[in-house]
Amino acid sequence: MVSQIASPTQPEVIYPDSDGQPVANNTIQFRWIVEIQQNIDCLFADDPNVFVAGDLFWYPVEGKNKIATAPDVMVVLGRPKGDRLSYLQWQEEGIPPQVVFEILSPSNTEVEMNKKLLFFDRYGVEEYYIYDPDSHNLQGWLRGEEGLDSIPQMADWESPRLKIKFTQSPEGLQLYRPDGERFLTYQEIALKLEQERQRAEQERQRAERLAAQLRALGVEPEA
Repeated sequence: MVSQIASPTQPEVIYPDSDGQPVANNTIQFRWIVEIQQNIDCLFADDPNVFVAGDLFWYPVEGKNKIATAPDVMVVLGRPKGDRLSYLQWQEEGIPPQVVFEILSPSNTEVEMNKKLLFFDRYGVEEYYIYDPDSHNLQGWLRGEEGLDSIPQMADWESPRLKIKFTQSPEGLQLYRPDGERFLTYQEIALKLEQERQRAEQERQRAERLAAQLRALGVEPEA
């Protein structure tokens, strides 16, 4: 009688969705991360196959849970919207984030940022942008034939993938949508919505007054 030797069970690989570190080191960095992520998400709100995330772990290689990073903002064109604990690339048709943003904080070191550049270059990022809100310094890289190449001039640069424009002013970086509208903060969006609500209410009241005046003259206003 021949007995079969059971093959050893492969241990399950765990892909952590947190490293215990905060999303941002200060309010300025956090505000920039939220503003960029939310505005790009809004820009592609009608496209179900554009995934935009902030501070989400990205694992490019199956079975290699030590190979990972969490970009401040990443954009994946060609993958559906929806919540994820982490971005497991082999479960996403092998599609890597095409566009990545990093917002510097005082704790970021040159060695750390060089490692991130190497990671993004190695695993397929097409556009990589770093912004330092303290110095207002903006850097960018675009994938060429041999990998990510530094963009020599970022003033009025337009992202090939996102079609957003980068403009620098004495106040710092300004980002613009393809329609020319500036990226807005949450407070600016809320104020704009409130102003639109007030205008709509004023128009409704004006229409009601006009209708009342017409009825007083014996004229039934059109519906």
